[in-house]
Amino acid sequence: MQTLVQMIYPPRCLSCGGLVETDFGICSACWPKTPFISGLSCDLCGTPLPGQSDRAEICDECLKTERPWTKGRAALEYKDQGRRLVLGLKHGDRQDIAKPAAKWMARVTRDLVQEDMIIVPIPLHLHRHLARRYNQSALLAEALAEELDLDWCPDALQRPKPTPSLDGKSREERFETVTGRITVSPDREELLKNRPVLIVDDVMTSGATLAAAAEACLANGSGQVFVSILARVAKDP
Repeated sequence: MQTLVQMIYPPRCLSCGGLVETDFGICSACWPKTPFISGLSCDLCGTPLPGQSDRAEICDECLKTERPWTKGRAALEYKDQGRRLVLGLKHGDRQDIAKPAAKWMARVTRDLVQEDMIIVPIPLHLHRHLARRYNQSALLAEALAEELDLDWCPDALQRPKPTPSLDGKSREERFETVTGRITVSPDREELLKNRPVLIVDDVMTSGATLAAAAEACLANGSGQVFVSILARVAKDP
């Protein structure tokens, strides 16, 4: 039966749609254009760093910007096929990308796992959630929880009020727009207390949204907060 299914619906490249050997794979043409982050990276945001080091290193942006979370990881750079995959998941109804993306995230995030840790996604406001029909960060969080064998909660955080799009805004405007706009859901306050939290999102640009979410968790009495993102917008060195 599986052979018959594959004959009718052969596996396709997640990025370009070309034929591949296994489901959720990336073809040989797209693989070199998919900017997986490996080697030395910032211990707070996951952005790739030049050279090698035997200790944790911090990028210039994180040295200038205080992060309320303890450590962070990113699977991809937000460029080339990495950008295409993120946009497909976020705006193209490509929900099939979430599970393989979570495997990539698990590869770089596994060292952050703590006892009794819980995974929570960055929330969407209800209106945006209804318009998009799904929260891409929640899809990633669910799949990552399965990969790391951790608890997760899709609605631990909430956005009581809508926020305008952050596209095109400066770093300062991004932080001003989202500060205080993310809170712990009243029904989930006890769930997060004294537990390490892993916040999941699809893209990190300035880190403003992740900071608002981390501050909400900490204000509610959580344990340490960590972040795992699919793609990091990184400046060229």
